[in-house]
Amino acid sequence: MAGMRRIHLAAAAAALALAPAAAFACSPGPDFRAPTNLELAGHAETIVLARVTGQHQDERGRTTAVVITPLAAIKGELPQGDIALSGMSLADGAAPSDPLEFERPHPQAYAGACIRTAFRLGATALFFLRTDHEGMWAPAGTAFSRWAEDVADGQAPWVQLARLYTVAAGLPEEDRVPFLEDEREALLARTGEPLARLMADDIARQIAGPAPPPPDPFEEAFRQPDEESAVEAALKAMRQAAIEAGN
Repeated sequence: MAGMRRIHLAAAAAALALAPAAAFACSPGPDFRAPTNLELAGHAETIVLARVTGQHQDERGRTTAVVITPLAAIKGELPQGDIALSGMSLADGAAPSDPLEFERPHPQAYAGACIRTAFRLGATALFFLRTDHEGMWAPAGTAFSRWAEDVADGQAPWVQLARLYTVAAGLPEEDRVPFLEDEREALLARTGEPLARLMADDIARQIAGPAPPPPDPFEEAFRQPDEESAVEAALKAMRQAAIEAGN
């Protein structure tokens, strides 16, 4: 059915939790910069509010993917059925995202593969997704991006901002800043509401962000198949180490 994808896991994928994350930390180049939230929304094929509902394991009992159940679509069509995110793992002690932090990603992004890879069973989060060259769902963000952040529900501040940035990213470039400025002013008008001010501050960061946005690094990787991003290289190394450890 058009617009619907069901993920088929690669049998060789291994759990990141089984490999020493620090040993395979990604190493972005000197010119690397994390995408802004606006760029993240623009690059994502789909943005979904989803609940972490399970995991997949291989024949040796090693986790190969986290399973999420879509609840609502913020961008694009709502995927039908569960989505398996290869290379992710469940972690009972995984701390949730700070609901008042809109600039920095989940703390786990600053270790290992430089993106968040561990989730609590039952957690609800906002996922920014793309499809890779094999047609599998994967994180839309590069290193240090807010590709998967815990939220309380569909009205959480981060969800509201994601909706706003999705609209802004779809506008002609000349209309983008005026639209964001209007939304920021509306939030600042809500005096006495600290949360509104925090959201307005994040909008200001998008307005001040670099323009034009950089080319999509994943599209660049597809045009140059011999090159891979730092995140993809780190994930690949961690999966291979997990596979070798099981032999």
